[in-house]
Amino acid sequence: MFDKSTLYSYKALKYQRHRILKYLIVFFILYILYNCLTAFFFSVWVVDNNTMQPGINAGDRIIFSSFSAPWNKNEENPYSFKRGSVVLVDMRHERNQGFPLRIVDGVVRFFTAQRVSIFSGRGQFYIKRVIALPGDEISMNNYIFRVKAAGNMFSLTEYELSNKPYHPAIPQVSELWDDSLPFSGNMDTIILGPDECFVISDDRSNTNDSRTWGAISPSLITSRAVIRIWPLNKIEIF
Repeated sequence: MFDKSTLYSYKALKYQRHRILKYLIVFFILYILYNCLTAFFFSVWVVDNNTMQPGINAGDRIIFSSFSAPWNKNEENPYSFKRGSVVLVDMRHERNQGFPLRIVDGVVRFFTAQRVSIFSGRGQFYIKRVIALPGDEISMNNYIFRVKAAGNMFSLTEYELSNKPYHPAIPQVSELWDDSLPFSGNMDTIILGPDECFVISDDRSNTNDSRTWGAISPSLITSRAVIRIWPLNKIEIF
């Protein structure tokens, strides 16, 4: 990259300085573009567990988008996701951290391809499916949810409210299993507040979701799944 014979040439030294400056500017521009794309548009995530089986498995690579075209939003649903959407839930509460720390975190995530975060010890991201939106009335029977959308007269199953079909893993449990437990398969009717969503795992057996967390704020849902790009034989648009 550098030729020692040019160290005594003012013209060559000036050229080298301009060259280094150009590399730094290009790197800075790429860094800004990368962070803008991952913060506001798209990011690639590797699934590290099987909580979304059987449809999504550990090792799958999914592109998530935090962007939603204005014409896809309306007064009934102002969010970038819908009932049935696979989403990324940020339980790190990173927004509560100071701006300088978020800048440092962005640098760390940039150089580690989103695999490491300085906030990683304070929670993590979860891939879940949205079952209900603010104002919805929901209940669960034998691990299947029924949802009465806000403003509607009748309740429907979770499948009828989803744009894409999916098949959750329904566990077989003993009849003696206590219905008061979060994973018993049944849940009394609840009505979500104006700033609450209900998210669930497709594996309904023993994974943490809104059955244990409770309803979550839509602000914790950072993006929705767009397409699975790996493995190649399972490429799918969500």
